[in-house]
Amino acid sequence: MTDAVGSIDKPDADDEESAESKKPRKGGKRGKKGPLGRLALFYRQIVAELRKVVWPTRNQLTTYTTVVIVFVVIMIGLVTVIDYGFNQAIKYVFG
Repeated sequence: MTDAVGSIDKPDADDEESAESKKPRKGGKRGKKGPLGRLALFYRQIVAELRKVVWPTRNQLTTYTTVVIVFVVIMIGLVTVIDYGFNQAIKYVFG
């Protein structure tokens, strides 16, 4: 039977020897910096990620805020009606 992609067979002996001869990396760039260097790297990474964010326009933000407020008001009304109904039902059952 031929070897398929993703086969679960053990790797060849040559691969094991080459894997053992490689030394593990020790932290790369981050391993050589002290606590302040790592903190600065973390801050730079945060700024880089925030630059990738697609920020909404003022019009979109207003629309989204309005939708959220309307949804919350509707949910408050729905919960109030259900709560009032349960309150009346409990008063009817228990007197």
